[in-house]
Amino acid sequence: MTESDHTDRTPENAPARTDPEVRAVGVRQGMFGAKGSGDTSGYGGLVQPVVFPGAAQRPFEGWHEEVARALDTALAAGGVGHAIESVVIHRREITFHVRRDDLLAVAQLLRDDPALRFELCSGVSGVHYPADSGRELHAVYHLLSMTHNRRIRVEVSAPDADPHVPSVVAVYPTADWHERETYDMFGIVFDGHPALARVLMPDDWPGHPQRKDYPLGGIPVEYKGGTVPPPDQRRSYN
Repeated sequence: MTESDHTDRTPENAPARTDPEVRAVGVRQGMFGAKGSGDTSGYGGLVQPVVFPGAAQRPFEGWHEEVARALDTALAAGGVGHAIESVVIHRREITFHVRRDDLLAVAQLLRDDPALRFELCSGVSGVHYPADSGRELHAVYHLLSMTHNRRIRVEVSAPDADPHVPSVVAVYPTADWHERETYDMFGIVFDGHPALARVLMPDDWPGHPQRKDYPLGGIPVEYKGGTVPPPDQRRSYN
């Protein structure tokens, strides 16, 4: 089987390739997408395309359309009607892709508008897409409306060269340590955060461990006088 045969295979969880809006942003090789490191997972020959689902078409189904319409109305009234870049519905879950400069305004409306009332930010996730040129770093906010019993995602992107995203702690205080962890693991700088510092790794740790360009293993670690060898030296498969 040739390499092109591998790259044409679509992962099970990817949207149908027949969708003209599907966007491929690169190819992942191996289990973790890292190169030149001590990956001992055994999946070094795995090759999969990195595929994004396309934007959904209006009108949406069910309450998704109600939320989108209410958000459109609130954004227009607030003078930020251009804030939404696209809306993706995949596996019955809705994600609003928002311009990072408008993130705070959108978060405020999502929390306070009576038709929306997404009172809780339950988490902030980071994602690194090295091949998504100009949009390599993504921050994803998971929001819950306890009033209307609904969940949505808000996603913003930033380039590697300018990894800054506004902090939403002023709107959602629960995002405090989530943003710190995302900064620690991915290097996304949340402007306006009250105390942005590492939360898992030591303050002087080089790099951000969950980025795709971070090496897997090979770092000597001292523990009670002992030394832990890098992963590719810990075991033998023959």
